[in-house]
Amino acid sequence: MTLKSSLPIPLADAADIKKELNLKRLELSALLEITQAINNNLPEYSLYKIFHFTLLAQLHINRLTLFVVEDDWECKICFGTSYNFKKLDTLPETITAISEITLISDLNLDYKWQEFETAIPVYQNNKLLAFVLIGNSQAYYSNIAALSFVQTISNIIIVAMQNRRLARQRLAEEAIRNEIKIAREVQTMLFPKTLPNNQDVVVHASYIPHSSIGGDYYDCVDIDADRFLFCVADVSGKGVPASLLMSNFQAGLRTIVRQTDNLVKVVNELNHLIYNNAIAEKFITSFLGIYNRKTRELQYVNAGHNAPVMLYEDNSCQLLTEGSTMLGIFEELPFISVTKLQVPHKTLLLCYTDGLTEVFNLEEDEFGLENTIQFLKNSRYLSLSKLHVELLEEIKNHNQGSTAFQDDITLLSCRFK
Repeated sequence: MTLKSSLPIPLADAADIKKELNLKRLELSALLEITQAINNNLPEYSLYKIFHFTLLAQLHINRLTLFVVEDDWECKICFGTSYNFKKLDTLPETITAISEITLISDLNLDYKWQEFETAIPVYQNNKLLAFVLIGNSQAYYSNIAALSFVQTISNIIIVAMQNRRLARQRLAEEAIRNEIKIAREVQTMLFPKTLPNNQDVVVHASYIPHSSIGGDYYDCVDIDADRFLFCVADVSGKGVPASLLMSNFQAGLRTIVRQTDNLVKVVNELNHLIYNNAIAEKFITSFLGIYNRKTRELQYVNAGHNAPVMLYEDNSCQLLTEGSTMLGIFEELPFISVTKLQVPHKTLLLCYTDGLTEVFNLEEDEFGLENTIQFLKNSRYLSLSKLHVELLEEIKNHNQGSTAFQDDITLLSCRFK
């Protein structure tokens, strides 16, 4: 049967009263010892050891196990038993189902649990934290008030350790947030501070990360007085690993372009860099173009990236698809080609990452390439900054008004005058 607070207390003679007062003194001493240990900020294993010896020496509880639930049940303390309960990572459902101090004899348990007399649940804010099972204790600990003290002292120490774990977790999370903030600042520094804007061409870019830091990248690098290279890239995955790989890509690209303007060599060197530096199964899709203001020639390589849209004055368009496969998949690229084309006056080019087109509404309809092209045709005469704002608004509307996009979004557009 379950112990009740209404259990009759036998009449006590003077010796019994003295004994009970002595036990109360021991309980206060135990409480003081536990409290001091917590205040002294002792490590977790020391607190468990003090809890063990306090119950054994001060309260004369000679058989005890303490099971604490974290991810699984774990036996933190086991003493005075013939069975090693530390081998267990679970508790019988008949124990986990109880919500008050209960006699083990009232539960249908196998032989090893019969070493105990009482199961004591430990709660905080109605959340089950632990179970204390005691046996071979003084007769005093067959009464509900005394057992409640064991429950209380167990609650104090377990809650204290849980609060410590939460504090450590908060500190770790704060450290991660600070690291992400630094990584975000570093990533922002990678983007070019200025973009071409003159009588020949205007370039504008927008970057919307999915989280604090992302794996998209754009760049624009002057080669000489007439030519500049522009690039849009996307690392598989998100977060810090993607950001670190993209940092390598940016540093590599700028170093390689200082050495050669041959796009085949540039792309091969970038592939070699990514193949040897990528962690796990990371790869990069990229579009690289070199524009000559004087000759109006654009040469490009599309390395497995979403095809940029070239929109001409007559509203016809061309997708820039030729080039190579994704970077970092193969040690040597299986094929690579450079496409050259003349760019007529009043041509608009939009480069983007798949976060733009792969936005889905509630009906699972994708915003897609066709909607992107139609938007460009309807909005081609807007300033590039305004065009980007309205295009992002368009996909936000497609996403039922939400800006919680599932991927980074990068836009880089060029207006060839």
